[in-house]
Amino acid sequence: METGIQVVACTVEGEEYAIEIKRVQEIIRVLETTRVPSSSPYISGVINLRGMVIPVMDLRKRFGLPSKAPGETARIIVINRNNEMVGVLVDSVSEVIWLPAQSVETPPSGVSGANTEFFSGIGKLGSRLLIMLNLERIFEISDSVSSGRGLF
Repeated sequence: METGIQVVACTVEGEEYAIEIKRVQEIIRVLETTRVPSSSPYISGVINLRGMVIPVMDLRKRFGLPSKAPGETARIIVINRNNEMVGVLVDSVSEVIWLPAQSVETPPSGVSGANTEFFSGIGKLGSRLLIMLNLERIFEISDSVSSGRGLF
């Protein structure tokens, strides 16, 4: 039996990323967020999703990319993080993909930069390359961890 992982493919600023589907609770259209004063700059605000208050992280801001109002294709991927829900705002979500284990590689050693810590690997699917997101690193917010604020 072939091993591998199922991922949700999404885009941010034209780049294709992948999130393991076992971490995804649901994918929703963008809802209006309520800004939380003194929250991390990466947090767009909070949403009310069926009675649950969920913080929403803007991946554009987290990756240091230019801010942009969410377009028609933008989505919030609701992630289950240790039994807490966190939304991740992306430009679009395209599909669910099965990646065989042998098609996922660690990032090449020559690739470095401020955001490479957020990646756990590269998934190859034909000519497509999907950057595997390391959600734990993305949710670690150094400036707020030191102040004890967590995501807020």
